[in-house]
Amino acid sequence: MVTELPWDEKTGTLRRDLAPGMMNPACKHALEAALQIKEKYSAHITVITMGPPAAKEVLYEALAMGADSTILICDKILAGSDTYATSWILAQAINKQCDKADLILCGAFTADSETAQVGPQLAERMNLPAAAYAEKIEVNGRTLRVRRIVDNFRETLEMKCPALVTVSMENYLPRYVGLGGLQSAFSENQIKVLDAAALGIAAADVQKEGSRTKVRRVFLRKTQKENEYFTGVAVNVVNEFLNKYERKISTVIGKSIEGKERTRGK
Repeated sequence: MVTELPWDEKTGTLRRDLAPGMMNPACKHALEAALQIKEKYSAHITVITMGPPAAKEVLYEALAMGADSTILICDKILAGSDTYATSWILAQAINKQCDKADLILCGAFTADSETAQVGPQLAERMNLPAAAYAEKIEVNGRTLRVRRIVDNFRETLEMKCPALVTVSMENYLPRYVGLGGLQSAFSENQIKVLDAAALGIAAADVQKEGSRTKVRRVFLRKTQKENEYFTGVAVNVVNEFLNKYERKISTVIGKSIEGKERTRGK
């Protein structure tokens, strides 16, 4: 939950360096989709993330699940990047480290902000055909067939590789990581750490392609709850409670309590 993450009151940005390392749930489904494609077509999977040094924990988990190699983009000058800047940085990394990639899979959204913007922005940066919220991906040579549900309608899209797809959380249930997978992940140094300089990114580039989001104010909404007590005979207490909260309760459950009582009466 974003409310449980530490944040900087001055800048209004999340303190990811203080947050516990964990893989974004939607990204874990995307990794599972990649692993299933790998099992069918003998693909090579490179997992890329950007964050503080603690983000290595996420990459170790990816290796334990079955990823072949991992890249951590870590540099102080990239801290506080919004989706616009993040998509640009990831594009630089992919172009330099994975320029022959046939398919880029992203989680549909992140748990901290749920903007769902990085994937589509990355596709735009790299001039790739893209589809969002995929629940099933089929590969036929250089052609992708993507199935998704949008506005309660099921769509099937086709596109040529290279392409980018963001994966929803309906399918591709992440696999269980056994002890053997964990031992393999930690036995070899398979995490490549790249700073801004290694990606050819200078401070001037960050200023030009940096975050467009401006945080004016951040605050925690405080809620106050008031307890209300009902006393007396049980049947009177129930009637008093229903008379006061019947409308709210019926809105939540979608049925009128009065209608239920009429049915019982019949």
